[in-house]
Amino acid sequence: MGRFWVRISSSSFLLSLLFILVQMLGADSLLRNHSRVPALIAFGDSIVDPGNNNGLKTVVKCNFPPYGRDFVQHRPSGRFSNGKIPSDLLASSLGIKELLPAYLDPILAAEDLLTGVSFASGGSGYDPLTPQIVSVIPLEDQVKLFGEYISKLEGIAGADGAARIVSDSVYLVISGSDDLANTYFSTPFRRAHYDIPTYTDFLVQKASIFYQELYELGARKVAIAGAPPVGCLPSQRTIGGGIFRQCQDSYNQAARLFNSKLSKEIDKLSAALPGARMVYVDIYKNLLNVVLYPSSYGFKVSNKGCCGTGTIEVTLLCNELSPHTCTDVDDYVFWDSYHPTEKAYKIIIDDLVAEYLPRLL
Repeated sequence: MGRFWVRISSSSFLLSLLFILVQMLGADSLLRNHSRVPALIAFGDSIVDPGNNNGLKTVVKCNFPPYGRDFVQHRPSGRFSNGKIPSDLLASSLGIKELLPAYLDPILAAEDLLTGVSFASGGSGYDPLTPQIVSVIPLEDQVKLFGEYISKLEGIAGADGAARIVSDSVYLVISGSDDLANTYFSTPFRRAHYDIPTYTDFLVQKASIFYQELYELGARKVAIAGAPPVGCLPSQRTIGGGIFRQCQDSYNQAARLFNSKLSKEIDKLSAALPGARMVYVDIYKNLLNVVLYPSSYGFKVSNKGCCGTGTIEVTLLCNELSPHTCTDVDDYVFWDSYHPTEKAYKIIIDDLVAEYLPRLL
């Protein structure tokens, strides 16, 4: 077998040990222990960011209580919710693992690379200006990190093993809501140059470039979520819903227009790119149904979040000193003024898995 010289430290012991096992046993024997989908890889914004923002100089982070109140060991991980997020729930549904870690997690192990990571960054979007405003990781850089990930994967599984993981994995992308809710409607920068139809065209153009870059790096099975009903998010009700905090219909109209254009572009790409299975996932209708008919899903409150008053608190404004944070989070569709609770995510993801996963695999 030859001899192996590995420098082992307390922080790298598991990583080094797995490198040795791969060399001794071969990558295939390790990969056969996983499901037929070897890995889940996620890109996008805070909905699937498990902590990539923790080390960034940005206000868009949540690695402090009460975030993570219902997560493993009740600890905040950087996930923008009280518990698990959609990327975790999908990884579990696929039989891969229970939690999808952040690629920038400083204690990431080699096994995590084999089974998938998330490159998502809370506050990011298809519009390059969106992440720039809040100093987070743009999709362009998330793709670059994916290229770096592939190189690391080749070091663990070999070139052939890495290529199989990349081509057989499922990819999840959730983006667009920050572009609409934050960059377009909450700042003047884009409205001075775009109306809603031209801005949604711009977003879809940027999205198309991003998906073609993923394809060129080897991604084939890509689930692409559209925008949610952004006008019904508690924060947007507070900002634009009037005294009664109604859903802001103009925001929702923009989301529906974007989704219609994105869906057509995804269908076009999937037909044009050999071997690609790019599937548009409609999260708009699922979340809207839960918001409009909360009691049908076991909720009592859908117009405000659990944290604080639930009307505006998100990220730094949702903290352990926030007054009035709810005691029974299962009554709430939203955790803060922007992000759903783990219970709401699970209901939505279960429905989406049943509807779309067969088309992806």
